[in-house]
Amino acid sequence: MGAGPAGGPGAAAADPPVPVVLVAHGSRDPRAAEAIRALARAVAAARPGVTVLPSWLDHTEPGPATVLRGLADAGQRRAVLVPLLLTAAYHRKVDIPAAVAAARESGPELDVRITDVLGPADGTVDGALLSGLRQRLAEAEPGRYDAVVLAAAGTRDHRARGSVGRVAAVLGATLGVPARVSYASAAPPAVGVAVAKLRAAGARRVAVAAYFLAPGLFHDAVVADARAAGAVAVADPLTDVPALADLILRRADATTHPHPA
Repeated sequence: MGAGPAGGPGAAAADPPVPVVLVAHGSRDPRAAEAIRALARAVAAARPGVTVLPSWLDHTEPGPATVLRGLADAGQRRAVLVPLLLTAAYHRKVDIPAAVAAARESGPELDVRITDVLGPADGTVDGALLSGLRQRLAEAEPGRYDAVVLAAAGTRDHRARGSVGRVAAVLGATLGVPARVSYASAAPPAVGVAVAKLRAAGARRVAVAAYFLAPGLFHDAVVADARAAGAVAVADPLTDVPALADLILRRADATTHPHPA
């Protein structure tokens, strides 16, 4: 499978829309799978006529290799694969390329393009990502707050943690309040520690932004820990906010110029 152009408003009139395959991490929590399905529906609604199919690396079927093989068997010759990941860590570097390789092993030829993750690409924090985080914060706490914690799932990859830190810094700057990072696993600090440090520094109304795409046990733990530490609000995961659907489509559209998958 090689690289192929993405479908979108700039595609040639004769070219059929290129299917978009969304690839999520996967979770044992059924709420997570339903959130990804809702996101797929939101992306499809934002780009009528384009086939948008969800897939998962673990716990939920179908996997991305199965979806890609199904597209090839149905006569498709191109596809765009969008990692539903907020950092470019192990799953983007290893698991997703392996899934594409597995799909390559059998069935008709299919040109596949893998896009950037949804988190910072080339160090740039996309405005749509910030918009989604701010929307969820506003829904959780419509009043004012004087500090924010960006709570992420966590990773041992230091570059991935750096990208989360950039999102926190830009989010805090756009809100005009101090910002800290926290992680639900794999790296310190925990959200309760981050909230407590901000409160010790004088913040009285600390809100927590959820750097998660879907609900699950990690987000549940963040909510409990943050509330226990005195946070005034904890945002819901991004799920199907319109800004996220827009970001996914722009990631897909950015694959118009060939580059190795």
